[in-house]
Amino acid sequence: MKDWTLPLGMAGGALAYVLFHCFPVLSPLKPAAERVAADVIPSFMFLMLFFTFCKVNPRELRPRRWHLWLLLIQVTGTFGVVALLQWLPWLSGRMTWEGVLVCLICPTAAAAPVVTAKLGGNETSLTMYTILSNTAAAVVIPLAFPMVEPSLELPFLSQFLLILSKVFPLMIMPLLLAWAVRWLLPWLHGWILRRCRNMAFYLWAFNLTVVIGQALRAMVNGTEPWSEKTALAVAGLVCCVALFAAGKLIGTRYGDRISAGQALGQKNTVFAIWVAYMYLPPVIALAPSSYILWQNIINSWQIERRQLAERRTAGHRLNG
Repeated sequence: MKDWTLPLGMAGGALAYVLFHCFPVLSPLKPAAERVAADVIPSFMFLMLFFTFCKVNPRELRPRRWHLWLLLIQVTGTFGVVALLQWLPWLSGRMTWEGVLVCLICPTAAAAPVVTAKLGGNETSLTMYTILSNTAAAVVIPLAFPMVEPSLELPFLSQFLLILSKVFPLMIMPLLLAWAVRWLLPWLHGWILRRCRNMAFYLWAFNLTVVIGQALRAMVNGTEPWSEKTALAVAGLVCCVALFAAGKLIGTRYGDRISAGQALGQKNTVFAIWVAYMYLPPVIALAPSSYILWQNIINSWQIERRQLAERRTAGHRLNG
């Protein structure tokens, strides 16, 4: 099941959309399904980060130099796109740039340490960056999004506080709660480590199904021309390749190529789709939706190369 989670999640989300779209008999269930999705996704993302951070020992975490460079890319890249949209309101392809914005600000995926370990990287250093990346996103999103999509009903400060009240607890409170359980309830922490080690993975799979269905609905029902929708998918591809490459380039300089590449390139796209769907035009979710596909293609290729190298090494040892 783990090997097929991505295609099963995407297929499940697509099937759910097709059922609601093609069978009018299910129409009365649409409002209830939308309310459940709106409540379940943030709740499951909270739990997903909580179970991930329960595995982290705070005493083993320390910042590294490449963390600073990756944070600079995440933050300055975000405000660079915001400035571009602010100074050039007539800029063509505005939706494409908003898709780039979502991909840049999106924090590192909770599953990134798992992939990094499979690739032979430093899982602890990547976990530290995951915490920093989520903290940066929790602060920057409330600052950036009101400037991109200003509300006529609320002033900037009110929008900032509103988004902060929804994003900050979702991304920072799981970390604080996980460490509180570690220190105050060690028996519960031990039980979580023994019984719930894979829970974050299954929560991610469920969230993936829901957000894929929402993204497909935005793509089909959106009034934007298909040229703009295609541009958003291409923007996701360009961002994915560029971020993986930049992370590996910086990591090579500091002797942590694999970890830095995964830290900057492997994104929490479920969160990005949710943010785009909540605070931007729904069609913008196509950029992080396509990012899911691109980053998993890259990760699958990297893991296959790693396994092939290990098989070759084992073969040479046997022959020797």
